Amino acid sequence: MRRLKLARRVAAKNENERGVAGVLVALMMLVLIGAGALAVDVGQIYAERAQLQNGADAAALAVARKCHKTGCDQATADAMAKELANANANDGGSKVLTPVDLTQPKRVTVSTSTAQGKDGPGFLSKMFASALNAPAASVGAYAIAVYGPPSSGGGFPLTFSNKCWDLAGGKETGDLQKVSWKPGTTCTNPSGTVVSGGWGWLKDPDNDCYAVTSTGNTAGSDPGNDKPDQCKTVLQGWIATLNAGGKVDVPFPVFDTTTGTGNNAIYHIIGYATFEIWGWKFGNNDVYEYHNKATDPSMNTALSCSGGNDRCIIGKFVKFEKIASGGGGGVGGADLGTAEIRLVTK
Repeated sequence: MRRLKLARRVAAKNENERGVAGVLVALMMLVLIGAGALAVDVGQIYAERAQLQNGADAAALAVARKCHKTGCDQATADAMAKELANANANDGGSKVLTPVDLTQPKRVTVSTSTAQGKDGPGFLSKMFASALNAPAASVGAYAIAVYGPPSSGGGFPLTFSNKCWDLAGGKETGDLQKVSWKPGTTCTNPSGTVVSGGWGWLKDPDNDCYAVTSTGNTAGSDPGNDKPDQCKTVLQGWIATLNAGGKVDVPFPVFDTTTGTGNNAIYHIIGYATFEIWGWKFGNNDVYEYHNKATDPSMNTALSCSGGNDRCIIGKFVKFEKIASGGGGGVGGADLGTAEIRLVTK
């Protein structure tokens, strides 16, 4: 009898535990479903915001380029922004908060958003959170683009005097010319060099054939007749491009004044001009001289730079427009025919 009563008590206890377990499982299912719904909806929100950001970026860059090249009015800017914002949305629809902000000079701000509150394209529908009576989600993004002459840059460590710049009167290209440092015929002082003991090279502290400069500031001189070997790879790339029939357009920093001599010389940078390079002579033999003799195609005695100690670069200044990546940098240098359209963070 005792065994029978004990068995009944154990059975009753197990039955009660099964009931509790069922309640716990039901509660956990609700939690898991809620977490899953949250994950899906948050993922949808992030995906929507990425599309809106892509649309804002594309619209800001396109409007900025239009404003720079031909000018733009409010109606044109709004129409362009709407078209590009929609084109970058998977559902083909998004809301541009108009008017596009053109109030600041050389600056365009585009804001985008979901078309909340109605069905159809541009509406961020909730897949699961509505079952939990959550409020409607509102997602937006914005982008700022600036345009105009760049105020900073980095590149091949060579600088030109502003006396070299010949891109005037709105011409698309300048005249084919030789920018010579030795002997001094263009862009130099009477001694035959840009600064005594040097000739237009910039300091290259990382030895990577790359110098960073900014307008209104000074850049140090790297005196010497020959450029060190760190530029060999860059020059090989230029030669390969030119031999294949391509163009080598290089923006160079431009200075207006110099002070000091040798290692202590500095250049005052005022802006950037783009030079379409035909040839050069930065040293003797190998990649340091290319297409620099009077007998080379399209060359003549006036353009050649074939003397043993001659140092020059041959080509022409051209108008150049660059779409830059986001972050850093701005506009504000002297207008020397080179423009930059850039996304900025603020």
